[in-house]
Amino acid sequence: MIKYERFELANGLKVIYHQDKSTPLACINILYNVGARDENPEQTGFAHLFEHLMFGGSINIPNYDEPLQMVGGENNAFTTNDITNYYLTLPAENLETGFWLESDRMLSLAFSDKSLEVQRNVVIEEFKQRYLNQPYGDVWLLLRPMAYKEHPYKWDTIGKEISHIENAQMEDVKKFFRKFYCPNNAIMVVAGSVEVEEVKQLAGKWFGPIPKGPENKRNLPEEPVQTKARSLTVERDVPVDAIYKAYHMCSRYDTEYYAVDLISDILSRGNSSRLHNVLIKEKQLFSDINAYVMGDFDKGLFVISGKLTKGVSMEQVDAAINEELQKIKTELVNEDELTKVKNKMEASHEFGEVDVLNKATNLAIAELLGDAGMINQEVEKYLAVTAAQIKEQANLIFDEKNCSTLYYKSKK
Repeated sequence: MIKYERFELANGLKVIYHQDKSTPLACINILYNVGARDENPEQTGFAHLFEHLMFGGSINIPNYDEPLQMVGGENNAFTTNDITNYYLTLPAENLETGFWLESDRMLSLAFSDKSLEVQRNVVIEEFKQRYLNQPYGDVWLLLRPMAYKEHPYKWDTIGKEISHIENAQMEDVKKFFRKFYCPNNAIMVVAGSVEVEEVKQLAGKWFGPIPKGPENKRNLPEEPVQTKARSLTVERDVPVDAIYKAYHMCSRYDTEYYAVDLISDILSRGNSSRLHNVLIKEKQLFSDINAYVMGDFDKGLFVISGKLTKGVSMEQVDAAINEELQKIKTELVNEDELTKVKNKMEASHEFGEVDVLNKATNLAIAELLGDAGMINQEVEKYLAVTAAQIKEQANLIFDEKNCSTLYYKSKK
């Protein structure tokens, strides 16, 4: 059970406080309610570009990392299609340094031509290295636009193409910042060896004066139901063939999510899982296979991906995957198997609650999903899933008409 308190500043910044005296550290996690789905389709990759720009210096602090490192702290950030999340940890007695740093860049980034140029080049290099020149790197650049035709999940966080970042103008960047990086579009979690009065005082002192930003109401196009199987075959300079199957599923908000997540565990969590047992050990069709949910805030994807054993055909593996999916659609999962995946889930959840940074991030995400208190109900929701619900969701999702398949072949 994670205990927390919540308050809100006049400018709309939601603040969540969690005390953990077992660590000498404090953590500040700031989640901005903006991701790749909020971008202009002609200017993609901006949320991710901002992840980099936010470390490029703010009005009063030319170098974000330096003062943090001087007090023994460290930081990082990540961007998804739904959110952008910044976090830092530092010794609890230096907590105010974290407030100073985070508030200054929320108040105003430096927005120098040099900073934009530097970070733009960093992102372009990342695009080339991780997505274009790395084996299997372009999978999501191919799979997303095949699976999504309307919803902005059809592009990856890096963006649709390099030119969108190359052509990013200072005015476009400032506009994006003013719209999304404001207190009323953020959730701050402060966790660790801290006192609630100190958190309230520091939040008021450093974040209170920051003006409120615009109210952002999302109005994203809904993805139509997929009524026909889609597929794409590409050849790339990779060591072995691979297959990727993406099925549309519910969103992270939906009650069905917990059953669907457990289906992914039944199929591929650990060496005793179904796909591992049958397709790797018994039939030796794959060297590696995984099933996972994307966990998207809007209707997302259930993905099955695997690297083929040399000499095995795409037809063979496609048929073998479908055979396994057919079983979970027609037969109820037995009680032992269901209990096993629930136990694994519960253990990893408990283990995740040891880390103060993990707790801070999870509290912020739960609050964005509707209520930070959801963090304490997660396990119960998984434990309540029945075999009948698993079967029902499997039948809804694993329909060939609902599937986009990428056949990723190595050049002979």
